[in-house]
Amino acid sequence: MKVLLVNGSPHKKGCTYTALSEIAKTLNENDIETEIFWIGTKAIGGCIACGRCRKIGKCTFDDVVNEFTDKAGEADGFIFGSPVYYAAASGQITSFLDRVFYSNGGLFTRKPGAVVCSARRGGTTATYDQLNKYLGITQMPIISSTYWNMVHGNTPEEVLQDEEGLCTMRQLGHNMAFFLRCIEVGKNEGIKPTDIPKVKTNFIR
Repeated sequence: MKVLLVNGSPHKKGCTYTALSEIAKTLNENDIETEIFWIGTKAIGGCIACGRCRKIGKCTFDDVVNEFTDKAGEADGFIFGSPVYYAAASGQITSFLDRVFYSNGGLFTRKPGAVVCSARRGGTTATYDQLNKYLGITQMPIISSTYWNMVHGNTPEEVLQDEEGLCTMRQLGHNMAFFLRCIEVGKNEGIKPTDIPKVKTNFIR
């Protein structure tokens, strides 16, 4: 089993990475393979709703988004991490996730996911709510912990002093491992999910 952890910070080994590394360490202790995927510092354009992904099976803009979705199909779980910018997720990861989920949302259906937020002080709960919406619209079981999944600190060294935040990350890792094993047992027992026809409406009839 494998979990992909997405670092949505422009800092490859900053505070968000420090939080994700703590989760990855716990997952590894539970014999779960991990990979931290950094979205990098290059500009990531937002979705333009061209719909071409429906025809070609990937985003029309061939960048880090398609690089990630190429890996996503083989992953069993996901954790998306972001720093807090003005009480919201980074613009980079927002554009990234808009395009990832719009172009290949089916890769994530019923796979457990979690989000992690990193801030010096405030804005974490708003960011947490924002990122969880991607999981909720894609039938992903949302993995929680003993507190909202966040760490505090202005540097990686300060994050390492956030004992409660680190404890929250470790419990999140254990909970993710637990759910992955439960899903595996269910599959082995022949338990299958139920799909019902999707109904789409708008407010104009």
